[in-house]
Order: sequence, then C-alpha cells, then structure tokens
Amino acid sequence: MRRTLNRLPMLAGAAALLLAVSACGSSSGSSEGGDSGRPVVVTSFYPLAFATTQIAGGAVDVSVLTKPGAEPHDLELGAQDIVAMTKARLVIYADGFQPAVDDATAQVDPGHLLDVAAAADLTLESTEDGHKHGGESPAQLAQQDKEHDHAGNDPHFWLDPLRYAAVAKTIGLRLATDDPANAAAYGKNTDAFVAKLTALDRDYRAGLTSCTHKVIVTSHSAFGYLAQRYGLDQHGIAGLSPEVEPSAAGLKQINDLVRTEGITTVYQETLVEGRFAETVAASTGAKLATLDPIEGINDKSAGSDYFEVMRSNLKALRAGQGCA
Repeated sequence: MRRTLNRLPMLAGAAALLLAVSACGSSSGSSEGGDSGRPVVVTSFYPLAFATTQIAGGAVDVSVLTKPGAEPHDLELGAQDIVAMTKARLVIYADGFQPAVDDATAQVDPGHLLDVAAAADLTLESTEDGHKHGGESPAQLAQQDKEHDHAGNDPHFWLDPLRYAAVAKTIGLRLATDDPANAAAYGKNTDAFVAKLTALDRDYRAGLTSCTHKVIVTSHSAFGYLAQRYGLDQHGIAGLSPEVEPSAAGLKQINDLVRTEGITTVYQETLVEGRFAETVAASTGAKLATLDPIEGINDKSAGSDYFEVMRSNLKALRAGQGCA
C-alpha cells in the first residue's frame, strides 16, 4: 500500500534512532518509568488518553501521540514518537483509525500493545455511515480506495457512550493485568467512568427521543455510531476521513437532501476546515451549528473534556433537530 511505503524512510530513521538510544544503555529506556518514576502508557489520540487517565488515576503517566488541536486522521509520527512507543509499558490504539500509528506498532513488542478495535465493536462499514459516493474524480476514488484498504469500518466508537464504555472496561482490565498491585483502584475507577458514560447515554436517549428531523448532515462521517444508537440518520459531506474533499456531485446530492428533507441545520466541526459545510448552508438556507467529533480538545472546543463536549453536542442536536 502506497501510504505505508511513503512512511518507510521515516520508520527506518526511527529504528536507527532507537538503536542509538538502546546502545547508550540508559536506564530511562525502561518501560517501567518515565521522568516521574511511574510507568508510561502511550495512547494514540484524545478519547483513548482521556479514558486511560480517568482509569489510571495517577498510577501511570499517560501521554498522547496526537497533540491538542491536531487532526488525528492526518497524524504523522516523528522518530521520537516511535521511540516513546517502544519504551512504554503499554501502547493503546485503535487499529484502522490512524495509519501512521498502525505502521509504527510493527516496531513495538506485541506484549506491550493494546488494540481496542475489537472491544469497540466497529460494525459500521464505510458505505453504511451516510456518505453516498458518486461523481468522484479518479484521484478521489484512489484516495478512498487507499483508506478503505487500510480500514473499511467507521472508527469513531467514542461518540457512542456505550461503545466507549466497552473500550474503557478493556483498558481497565489490561492496566490491572499489567499492574496487579493497583488492580483494585483500576477496577474502581473503571466502574466510575462507565457509570458516567451510562448516565450520558440515558441523557442522549431522553434528549433525542422526540425530534422533528431525524436526518443529520455533518462535515464528515464521524457520527455514524451516535446516529445508530439514538435513531438518527447521518449524511456526511465528506467521508470517514475529512481529508478527502467531496466531489461536485456529492455536494449536489447533499444539497438536494437538505432541501428534500427540510433540514434546517448543517453541522460543522472544530478541527475540520468548514468551507464545505458553509457552502451547503449558504446554498440551501440552512443554519450552521457545531457538532464536535471530539477527536481532540482545543480552545475551540465547547468544553474542557469529553463529557462537557458531548453534552454540548447534545444541546446542539436538540436545537438543530427540533427535539422536544
């Protein structure tokens, strides 16, 4: 696959750096402690970092490869990032979401990897998430083929609180397995985190039960699991990856949908350039609102953590979909 081949020079450089670090014989290379002396857990992007931090409760140092404000689909790793992965007690990631991370895991001891994709139950295929294909240019089709070859299923599990809870339980069990001395604390923290997610799910069910509009139009197709869980019908202007621009035919299809369904609100995002959502809203007379896929938290986020932003999303959906 070309996407993987393009990373070979970078990965080779990281391997060379790793050998140099190892040759120094420094004790800092141990997976049993960072600068604080606590074990290090590396996570690939914000939802995994947030869950791990809540569950670990300070027993480990949690780092994240995707920096605040960065678009996680586009993540490119530096040599130091890959070295950090190889030195960590545990690397937590979701296979198929970030190709750069998937490629780099080949350099990590499999015993220090936790892929949460199975726990997330990624059942929505890319053709099921509301993004309709048609009229794409050959270049756009080639890009989509590369993405679908790497990951055919929607990876945005955390926007469904119950899927996120299943992932949290998997993380808690793994932390307890790797660190039996703190297993009771991990179990308690996991239960508390899952209880908050269960309460969030109840609020979404209650808040989205009676809505005038069931169709939601979003900047990219990140909300398939949320829509499936709460009886909505998502249509993304872009597909699973926001880096693939919609074709003219795709934009027309969305415009026609908005007019036919009487949709009054089109949802833009915080980390994705909003010109296509703005174009659809301007051409159809719909309003713009923000629906955050919570792939990262930055100064544009409507909250300081996952729960605050999810509740802001619920408020936006209730207003935009005409929910009683």
